[in-house]
Amino acid sequence: MDVTDYASLARDAGLARVGARPHLFAYLAEAWSRRAFAVTLASYRIRAANEENRLGLAWVVLGPLLNAVVYGVIFGVFLHTAPNNGPAFIPYLIVGVFIFAFFSDSFSDGAKSVIANAALVKSLSFPRILLPLSSVLQSLFEVIPMVVLMLAIVAVFGEPVTVAWLAVIPVLVLMTMFNTGVALIAARITTHFRDFRQFIQFITRIMFYTTGVFFSLEQYLQGDPALLFIARLNPVHDYIALIRWATVLHSPFDPIFWIIGSVGAVAFFVFGIVYFWAGEETYGRD
Repeated sequence: MDVTDYASLARDAGLARVGARPHLFAYLAEAWSRRAFAVTLASYRIRAANEENRLGLAWVVLGPLLNAVVYGVIFGVFLHTAPNNGPAFIPYLIVGVFIFAFFSDSFSDGAKSVIANAALVKSLSFPRILLPLSSVLQSLFEVIPMVVLMLAIVAVFGEPVTVAWLAVIPVLVLMTMFNTGVALIAARITTHFRDFRQFIQFITRIMFYTTGVFFSLEQYLQGDPALLFIARLNPVHDYIALIRWATVLHSPFDPIFWIIGSVGAVAFFVFGIVYFWAGEETYGRD
């Protein structure tokens, strides 16, 4: 009996090839049934990353807060990039820095999630999608206390607490979907093209300076409507703009932010899942 006959016999007996990629919906169902693994892995990483520090988990919020202080001194005091439309610069900056950190952490950690767990991938059978998902969950768990601190700072600086603050929740949901899609795409690319890790810091830096983290794109590009429209096609900018609208600006917002943010979230989320699933059989074999 040759190899072809053995393969036919195995198929007739209902046996599946080791490492074979299941159908998409079966794959997602299996990933959902093992979601506790992704949650536990995310929680473990947070503790492991901070257990050697005296302040422990406090660094989850202290790190972004110190970044905001540095950016505030450089761009607010020395370079005077504070928007001229009224809001206090400190809460304006805090929103930008904290929310952008959610994206950058999801992107960078998600990109290396598969290759950083190569031993796990090669030794155990499970949906590999759980690895980048756990990275996004880790970033989500870290951004929640950051958002609480962010809202407290906004209130301390005199911004009124309004019902508009509730908009932060759906914005974070959309951003989590977007970040998940980005992490899945980056994870597969990095698995097959390890040099992509070197580009991540440059991509993140470009995103940082083009999303209006510490300045208003609307203010600086008001004389160039075409360039402003292109800049608004960046969903990360729109998520930051929506949260600023809800908590700091309290001014009429452009519905285009919701439209682009929603379309971007769904498009990247769906494409990321399909793209990552399509490479399922190749993870751990390179």
